[in-house]
Amino acid sequence: MNYALNKKAVLLLTVLFYVVSLMARPRVPVILTAGQSNADGRVSLSELPREMRSYQYCQWSYGSGDYETATGQFSLFAPRVAKPKIENSWGFDAVVYHRLEQLWQRPFYVIKHTDGGTAIDPSCKSSTHGLYWSADTAFLNSTESASHGGKSLLKAFEQQIDDCLPNLPKNYDIKVLIWHQGESDQQAADRYYENLKAVISHIRQHLVVATGKKKYSRLPVICGTYAKGSRMRSQQVVDALKRLSEEDRDFYVIDASDLPLLGDRLHFNAQGAEQLGQRVFEKIIEIER
Repeated sequence: MNYALNKKAVLLLTVLFYVVSLMARPRVPVILTAGQSNADGRVSLSELPREMRSYQYCQWSYGSGDYETATGQFSLFAPRVAKPKIENSWGFDAVVYHRLEQLWQRPFYVIKHTDGGTAIDPSCKSSTHGLYWSADTAFLNSTESASHGGKSLLKAFEQQIDDCLPNLPKNYDIKVLIWHQGESDQQAADRYYENLKAVISHIRQHLVVATGKKKYSRLPVICGTYAKGSRMRSQQVVDALKRLSEEDRDFYVIDASDLPLLGDRLHFNAQGAEQLGQRVFEKIIEIER
């Protein structure tokens, strides 16, 4: 009897030690990034600061025009776009990950899903693929994930997250969603508030269900605005972002109105991307405090 009791006590202590050890380990950060071309990246790699060209800790899963890259597996981050003709490009998020590497000095993960020219509202023109971020129930019921030949970017992104979760360390912690999109929703700018609100709500709820963690119903979202000189900037879209930040204390807007653009008057140039990345990084640190 004593032997059996001692055996149970040892087992209980072992389990307790394991749980305490797991709780004591620092959580492994995970960053979600999504949106259209400025989030995807359109700055030439030749203009990427030399110190940001190699990464040591950041592991990523990248879903974009080439959906074969979104397999759920992670690889060392490389500041590149997966599409032909623009594959030697980078975006502001490369700056964010570089700054986080310097700060954290330990492994972290990025799940990124971006595609240029894509809208939320199905009434708008959305790239050459006709893909949409819409969370409208009727739309979602009418199509498959973009990664399976359908039109839904939201389903593709959430499927990518699901595929990645089993490959993350058990003590992962999803920190934030970085979102930059809206230029393609000009024609439905009056609906952008409701449309984006629904997208964010859908992603948060999906994370709650996928992880079993209710805290992700309040996942912080960081969203950049657009340069004043952008040919696709809409004040209604900007106002929608500001309204969301006023109503949702976990939704943060980063002003990008003063940032310079490439000659296409749409995409941030190297200076603009670097400054936006720095501002997003600073917001992440502020949220963490």
